[in-house]
Amino acid sequence: MKKILLTGGGTAGHVTPNLALVPELRKNDFEIHYAGTKNGIEHELISRENITFHFISAGKLRRYFDFKNFTDIFRIFTAFIQSLFLIARVRPNVVFSKGGFVSCPVVWASWIFRKPVIIHESDITPGLANRLSAPFASKICYSFPETAKSLPSDRAVLTGLPVRCSLFSGDKEKGRKLCKFDTDKPVILVIGGSQGSEAINSCVRESLDSLLYNFNICHLCGKGNSNTTERKGYCQFEYVNEELPHLFALADLVISRSGATALFEIISLRKPNLLIPLETNASRGDQILNAGSFERQGFSRILKQSNLTSDTLINNVNITFSERDKFVKAMKKSNVSNGIGKVMEVIENAVKN
Repeated sequence: MKKILLTGGGTAGHVTPNLALVPELRKNDFEIHYAGTKNGIEHELISRENITFHFISAGKLRRYFDFKNFTDIFRIFTAFIQSLFLIARVRPNVVFSKGGFVSCPVVWASWIFRKPVIIHESDITPGLANRLSAPFASKICYSFPETAKSLPSDRAVLTGLPVRCSLFSGDKEKGRKLCKFDTDKPVILVIGGSQGSEAINSCVRESLDSLLYNFNICHLCGKGNSNTTERKGYCQFEYVNEELPHLFALADLVISRSGATALFEIISLRKPNLLIPLETNASRGDQILNAGSFERQGFSRILKQSNLTSDTLINNVNITFSERDKFVKAMKKSNVSNGIGKVMEVIENAVKN
């Protein structure tokens, strides 16, 4: 049986595309292994899938001065040694990395053993982990056409982003029951990312009086971020998994951050959306670039977090909803599609070669 070692972690965006590949990998007779940290979100998500999980350490290389940069060097070295033993023991036919700092030592160790490595970049500009891994990769898959200029042309492949097929099997009525909505008002689905967004959460709650007049609201607020707010037509979830397809099916409009995973799920499901990108003081600016690409293609409307107030949120929600048919039409015309098939083709070719 063919063996594949998946890796990636730190945030859900580095894990869910790997999860999207799992059913297709099993269908194509791959024995699946996963390398990640014990306390990271990757272990929590992968443990549900009956996949052999291998624990390794992880260190972070920060773009600013921090004494942890010195201590993390030793953690990275430890992770590299662990990865060498892991590759020698598992002997995968191919390694697929979705990024995050846990992935780098795995990629480097795989290169030492001359195992074909495929990395995937979700965002427009490659993150630091993928930049450190790219020289050791056989192929580099990417999601946005704009990314091509940042990658070596002989190894880069435009695949799009793998999206979980389960998202397409949502049931609108099941979503309505989950939220306990008893009216047929249009539904806003608010997604602040796996860790939630304090800025979005606060603004949505401040705007409930106005928003609930015309909409029902399903609010995915992130772990530990729910509060005691109870209003008719307003439902909170800290985190969802199996429920997400039904909540997407129920949604008439999505308010979201603009991480690549969320964006490609939104466009795959053809959902009108208002994007509030994470700003540069809290990120490297990839969400702003991702959102800009979707806005230029007519898929999305953007509200900058620096301009986020109750008034601007309400106004932009109303505009986005009134223009929803325009966004859906643009998404239907696009050639952006679920990246599972193209990524699987790259994986199979790596195994054959």
